[in-house]
Amino acid sequence: MTQADLFGAMPLVGYLAGIDEAGRGPLAGPVFAAAVILDPARPIAGLADSKTLSVQRRDELAHLVRERALAWCVARADVEEIDRLNILHATMLAMRRACDGLGLKPQQALIDGNRVPAGLACAAQAVVQGDATVPAISAASILAKTARDADCLLLHEQYPQYEFDRHKGYGTAIHLRQLRLHGPCAAHRRSFAPVRQLLAEALA
Repeated sequence: MTQADLFGAMPLVGYLAGIDEAGRGPLAGPVFAAAVILDPARPIAGLADSKTLSVQRRDELAHLVRERALAWCVARADVEEIDRLNILHATMLAMRRACDGLGLKPQQALIDGNRVPAGLACAAQAVVQGDATVPAISAASILAKTARDADCLLLHEQYPQYEFDRHKGYGTAIHLRQLRLHGPCAAHRRSFAPVRQLLAEALA
């Protein structure tokens, strides 16, 4: 996919940022977003959707992105914001924070998915499956995913009984079993159905 495919025949002027998120689906922990402006003079081979990469390869590529990109920023929306705003709006907030946090001001941003966050300080376009087709979005997906996984390891240290190191907060059988056994902790998203249901049962 070329820039002309996305923005028409006119050439782009200025910096192009790719933006993606990680952690919309889990029952616990923040949602993360990253924004990346790649350096055409320092290409990174192997950029791809973070979900298709091994843990080791993601970590290797994340290091290269942080080293070679012209600018990058990782941001988050915390559990309280997710529960207050809902996960969609919290994700858009994290994306806007990531874009705003770039050390260089982009003139354009490409967003993975089918929605563009409100309030971005540049022109923006959503790209469905952009994390697999647009290198800057792939780079952002890698930074967001590795940052969120690292945060889940910290959650595991704080709440080892939930085994966040194994499921990264997703609603796996292991996580649901431990959630039923121990009840929700401060890191759980109370607006998500399995957590909300447990809390309602505890009050019944």
